[in-house]
Amino acid sequence: MAEAAFDTQQAPMLSIRDLRAWYGESHVLHGIDLEVPEGQVVTLLGRNGAGKSTILKSIMGTVPKRQGSICLQGVETINRRPFQIARQGIAFCPEDRGIYATLNVRENLELPRRINDSGLTTEQILDLFPNLRERLHSPGSKLSGGEQQMLAIGRILRTGARLLLLDEPTEGLAPAIVEQIGDTLVHLKAQGYTILLVEQNLRFAMSVADQHYLIDHGQVDTRYDRQSIEENTDALLVRLGV
Repeated sequence: MAEAAFDTQQAPMLSIRDLRAWYGESHVLHGIDLEVPEGQVVTLLGRNGAGKSTILKSIMGTVPKRQGSICLQGVETINRRPFQIARQGIAFCPEDRGIYATLNVRENLELPRRINDSGLTTEQILDLFPNLRERLHSPGSKLSGGEQQMLAIGRILRTGARLLLLDEPTEGLAPAIVEQIGDTLVHLKAQGYTILLVEQNLRFAMSVADQHYLIDHGQVDTRYDRQSIEENTDALLVRLGV
């Protein structure tokens, strides 16, 4: 198991302890412990079915049964409802992107409720994703996969949330779009956002993230910083089945 040295001086924005989660009788998470320092990008790696997406959904409170501790900037959220959690400054971009097919790009962008005044304006989002400016009046059903992903990320940036949860943001996208998404995440980090993302693309994850958690069978198997993941890349590719 790889050992990683982490900056213990930086207080975590998100701290999870002994998180357990169930879908009905199915026990999916078995005591997850992880931290997401403020201003960092952290990835959850692992094979399909390992429990990565369930971690994000548990943070947002959309999993039917959870136990343990989920603290956002020191405030416990495990017993709060999803809308209360969102108002604390967390935004979730799901794997299916959640684009409304009958609404155009502008309408999709302006739909979410703002939780504070720090959310990006529509113009700022269009500057971040120039492709969307050209498709402003196109319905969601007419967008490419890459355009939908840009719209999904842009939409949560309107809310003013400072912790972004992204589920498989590069899945099924062309290399040029993957690169653009990567540049966007680096830009958002530079602007002070904190990002926790589920990612299957190890090379992409390594290019944007400060640290990584390998999830296996609903548990944290190993955590890596930038140096240790470089040293264990080949072994990780085998573990991930890439």
